[in-house]
Amino acid sequence: MTSAPLTIRPAVAEDAPALLELIHAAYRGEGGSVGWTTEAELIDGPRTTLELLAEDLRNPAISLFVAGEHEGCCAVTHRAGEDTASFGMFAVRPSAQGTGLGKVLQAAAEEHARQAGATTMELCVIDRRAELIAWYERRGYVRTGETRPFPYGEPGVGFPRGDDFRFAVLRKPLQ
Repeated sequence: MTSAPLTIRPAVAEDAPALLELIHAAYRGEGGSVGWTTEAELIDGPRTTLELLAEDLRNPAISLFVAGEHEGCCAVTHRAGEDTASFGMFAVRPSAQGTGLGKVLQAAAEEHARQAGATTMELCVIDRRAELIAWYERRGYVRTGETRPFPYGEPGVGFPRGDDFRFAVLRKPLQ
């Protein structure tokens, strides 16, 4: 029996509850250690909320994508006329990690940004996530040397287990 080809489609409002569950599973993991991309050892609490997802879905600058039956998702933020798009809210269900789904989803996001007129994709990763940064580097992203502050206290970021978090900025040309 062959499996159906992976579909990647724009998210709609009805996807929000399933996306919330997916994002929490990937970022914070049940029990704190499910999947290699979990942040559970660094951050407690929710990664996002239904309200924040609904805002993203209404924002014309944000394109939120769903892979398969909520097996993965990502967001591309791009404002008309800007050269750089931002990649984020990237989540792959822990049971699907290591299957290539993340690579396919990321490539689709990059193609979407390219089609929208972006020449560069940018992303931010908590700087202590060396394994995740290395994954992005293997896909052509380069550390810029720039860091950005962690948004302590903002809704949807949870409760970090430290007061010295910051984001490493990585970029990739989309030519």
